[in-house]
Order: sequence, then structure tokens, then C-alpha cells
Amino acid sequence: MGYPLLILGVALWSGAHLFKRLAPERRAVLGEAGKGLVAILLLLSIAMMYFGYRWAAPVLLWQGPFFLTHVNNLLMVFALYLFVASGMQTAITRRIRHPQLTAVKTWAVAHLLVQGTLAGVILFGGLLAWAVVSVILINRAQRDWVRPGPSSAVKEIGAVVLALVATVVVGYIHYWLGVWPFG
Repeated sequence: MGYPLLILGVALWSGAHLFKRLAPERRAVLGEAGKGLVAILLLLSIAMMYFGYRWAAPVLLWQGPFFLTHVNNLLMVFALYLFVASGMQTAITRRIRHPQLTAVKTWAVAHLLVQGTLAGVILFGGLLAWAVVSVILINRAQRDWVRPGPSSAVKEIGAVVLALVATVVVGYIHYWLGVWPFG
């Protein structure tokens, strides 16, 4: 039951996010109510991915060397920084057009380095594929990009501090769920 639920969860996540890009007219018909529907579908997809991943029978595809745990952790700090920076409009958002989607791609690659299971490939590989497709579709629909203006040093420092705090919080959430991510 784990694998079908996991696959459906990744598909639902991707479909709910891509609906606006792939069928803009149909999405527009839903109006504001469509936002609530998408939010409900996304929450459902997260639950499906969580339980599908937890219930999937372990099928090991590869076992990476121990040092990849540290590479994963560094990439996760960077992914969380990108996510925080996107909201704060820091200097990196002047260089990276899609910092949140880049954060998802970084997160997915980091986890693929240390999760060499079939469930890991489905979850992290599937979300990596969704993020790549999203960037392509957005860039095709909106070719012009206006770079944000310069940011202050306070925003830069704030983004770094928030990313480090988020790293610790996410690490302890993993611990609470039964996975110690710090090596």
C-alpha cells in the first residue's frame, strides 16, 4: 500500500501545482475558490507522501558513503537559505530567478544522495522532476524577468540566521519522526 500511496501523493502534488500552468483557462474558471481547493489537495498530497513513504517496503538501491550525510546537511542549509531568501528578497534572488523552486531542487538532490531507497527515489526524484518542469513552464509563460532591487545587509544576515534556525528545527522534526539527520 505504501508505494501506490506515495506515487499518488507525488502525482497529486505535481498536478495541483501544475494545473495553473497546464490549464490556465480551467483554473481561472474556479476563481478564488480554486485556491482553497488547491490548498486542500496539497495538504492531502503531503499526507499521502508522508504515509506512503513511511509504509513503503524498504528496497535499497544504493548505499552512499558516510560523508554524503555531511554534504546533504550543507545542501539543506543552502536549500533553506534559498527558501528564506525568496521571501526576504536578498541578493541571491537577483541571481536566481526561482529561488523557492531551486530550494526544492537542492533539497531533493541532497536527499537523493543519502536516501538510496526506491521510496526515496520516488519521493525526492518525483519532486525534483516537478520542480524542473515548473521552472521550464514558468520560464516559457513569462519570458521577461525583472530582477529585484538591491537588498540590505540586515536582510542578508537575517536570511542566514533564519536558515540556520530552520535547519535545527527541521533536524529535530526529523529526529522526532525517527530519523537523526546530523550524522
